[in-house]
Amino acid sequence: MQPRKIFRPPLIAHVIFHFGVGGLENGLVNLINHIPENRYRHAIICLKGFSEFHKRLNRNDVEIIALNKREGNDFSIYGELYRIFRRLNPDIVHTRNLAAMEAQVVAAVAGVKARIHGEHGRDIFDLDGKNRKYNLLRKIIRPFVHYFIAVSKDLERWLIDTVNVSPARVHQIYNGVEHLRFHPDSTTLPIEAFPSGFFDGGPFVVGSVGRMVEVKDFPSLVKAFLLLREKIPVTGRPLRLVIIGDGIAKPQCEAILRSAGVEQLAWLPGERSDIPQLMQAMDLFVLPSLAEGVSNTILEAMASGLPVVATRVGGNAELVLEGETGCLVSSGDPAALAQVIDKYYQDDAMAHRHGRRAREIIEQQFSMHAMTNGYLAVYDQVLGHNAAHD
Repeated sequence: MQPRKIFRPPLIAHVIFHFGVGGLENGLVNLINHIPENRYRHAIICLKGFSEFHKRLNRNDVEIIALNKREGNDFSIYGELYRIFRRLNPDIVHTRNLAAMEAQVVAAVAGVKARIHGEHGRDIFDLDGKNRKYNLLRKIIRPFVHYFIAVSKDLERWLIDTVNVSPARVHQIYNGVEHLRFHPDSTTLPIEAFPSGFFDGGPFVVGSVGRMVEVKDFPSLVKAFLLLREKIPVTGRPLRLVIIGDGIAKPQCEAILRSAGVEQLAWLPGERSDIPQLMQAMDLFVLPSLAEGVSNTILEAMASGLPVVATRVGGNAELVLEGETGCLVSSGDPAALAQVIDKYYQDDAMAHRHGRRAREIIEQQFSMHAMTNGYLAVYDQVLGHNAAHD
């Protein structure tokens, strides 16, 4: 009698640049945490390394591998990647963004039969996705990829029109948000987490969350805050600014606040793990990015019942409904940003109305369930397609 073969779910090897705090990485963690264990197994290959952020994974069977890539062209990682693919023998390799896309070629050489690439947004070096060298590289690697995933319709159109991917090979899947973790709950404001006296006078709190890197353009938000302060009468409702996150722009923002003598009116605590609670202390969420895919922090703010002011870039216009859940402004324009923030400062009823509608939209359209099912459908499809062609 033949021994019964033990079933092991298919293995997905996710290849990313670095596993730290960020929207792409947050989406990966959410996806792995919500895919049923009997459907797929996972490994994460980091070209650079990983931080404590990996502890947000709820599964203890996920192997995390760091290649510790050197700066610049480090060709040694290709041989290492090949050996890892041969050892893991994954059923699917799923790369994300340009920095990891070359792993598709290595995966093909290593014999991985199902290959997916995801585009999650752009960085400061190519805000519009028009860089000829980068797009040529994408076009060269394109034949090695079976399916592409875009997190926004904007990125989907760009993949089809600029990278010339066949529409049949592109799947658009929005990020999901944990709407039970992020929710409006004014009864548990975490005032004690903030600096002493920060909430004196019942201030209007303008908040933001994100990596403080160039592409997020947080200095524009700080400048807008200063412009609005000049406009508000001394007897008016106090104004406060909260920016949660870390990165190279944090010292710059702090210097702008210091030079204006208002550093005590702003709180920039760096990275925090209690963001759902801290969002409950905000009155308005603002994201001043120069480029975006689909912002996880906008979705989390909407789930928290906050109106959102964002720049009219990337997928932001697909999330923020003008005059219904928030407002959109041009990027790199602190004066325009200040003007729109002032509308919410002046009109509490509008702020509450837009925040309630934002929460409704999250529950209807951006659930974790919908995102997970979208990815499962693509994984199942690429496995089925390639099994049929074996």
